[in-house]
Amino acid sequence: MRIIPTIVAATVAALILSTGLAVAETRLDPMAVLAGRPAGSDPLDPMTALRARADLAEVADGNQEFGGLPDGEGAEETYYQCVACHSTEIIKQQRVTDHRWDELWRWMVEAQGMVGPEPDTKTLILTYLKTNFSSER
Repeated sequence: MRIIPTIVAATVAALILSTGLAVAETRLDPMAVLAGRPAGSDPLDPMTALRARADLAEVADGNQEFGGLPDGEGAEETYYQCVACHSTEIIKQQRVTDHRWDELWRWMVEAQGMVGPEPDTKTLILTYLKTNFSSER
């Protein structure tokens, strides 16, 4: 008769443990915050500015050879690093903080499997992204 409470206790423990592990493995997708909500949809939302699209006239002046990215030091490296996984449109619509660019880079490498370039090239690309697509400028 003592076996039934033991089985029940073991089952409950296994369920709690597996639920905890499932929650622990859940990783936040930083791009999910941007999905499904038009920029400027809530003027009281402090994230509105971060989700705002780039000025289309500014984007239209970009270098067509590099997918419309603005000319500048690091444009070519940024183009070739990024278009291996997504279009330049994803880049051009971003207006996130400099810190957020660092977080996105880390997420792309760790969670999405992006192959990181040499450290000097990484610095060049992140500087280019922060210069041209930051909410801080």
